[in-house]
Amino acid sequence: MRRSETRAAWLFISPWVVGFLVFTAYPVLYTAYLSLTDYDVINDPHFVGLENFRTLMDDPKVALALRNTAVFVVMSVPTHLLVALFLALLLNRAGRASGFFRTAFFLPKMTPPVAVGILLLLLFNGQSGLVNRVLASVGIDGPAWTTDPTWVKPGLVMMTLWTVGGSVVILLAALRSVPQELYDAARVDGAGWWRQTWHVTVPMISGALFFVFIVNTIHAFQSFTEAYTAYFGSGNTTYSNDAALFYAIYLFQQAFQFLHMGYASALAWLLFVVIMLVTLVQFRVSKRFVFYEGEQR
Repeated sequence: MRRSETRAAWLFISPWVVGFLVFTAYPVLYTAYLSLTDYDVINDPHFVGLENFRTLMDDPKVALALRNTAVFVVMSVPTHLLVALFLALLLNRAGRASGFFRTAFFLPKMTPPVAVGILLLLLFNGQSGLVNRVLASVGIDGPAWTTDPTWVKPGLVMMTLWTVGGSVVILLAALRSVPQELYDAARVDGAGWWRQTWHVTVPMISGALFFVFIVNTIHAFQSFTEAYTAYFGSGNTTYSNDAALFYAIYLFQQAFQFLHMGYASALAWLLFVVIMLVTLVQFRVSKRFVFYEGEQR
């Protein structure tokens, strides 16, 4: 009976296993091989050893792209998390209307990233954009979001909030699972809303907060579509793009514009190592801040 159940289980998960092996495991292993070659798609790969990795260590564009990406991650991930938590807390108090607002917040998540990139140029245009018009209405002279290198990444960070709805839904589900008895006990002890949020809500949903933090960190390191559409799209020569040169964009350029597939594979493995190290550090640090219900300390 146990062997029969095991065979049935493998049969049910076999589509995922096959898909993983063909579309994930094999490409990853193949890029490891390509990273050791000189390959331009047209000719056969030529083995060059660690030459691609030595080249990327001396490539100033790699350092620029890594720095831009790191700054974007540091700016966008905490902002995304705080806005998502704030909206989730509001929805948690919305009562019957929470269903409507939950859907309204999530719908922008369905917007194609290319459209978000175009929307960025329309909303953050320094002369005629809606954002600067709103700022001008209250007496604030808005910056040149799309041309001033200082404001390019803040503009991109603000556009990432367009898709904050997915995180809001996750955090709202976590908020709904916090036992009401804990809030009742906190009120009996004289705790106000802020103390209840800080000492009850945040610890009880810290697992969900950590999950959102991890997922958005990985996603931010791989940011590509919105920035590429806005600053590197076909025929785009109007806007300065060095400040928006993220690592994934430079990898894409090397692979599909210059056909340096071997070098692009080395870049991809460097990104994998960076994300893995950052994630490991986050898991290490999380042991001090993340609380799981029923966990023994």
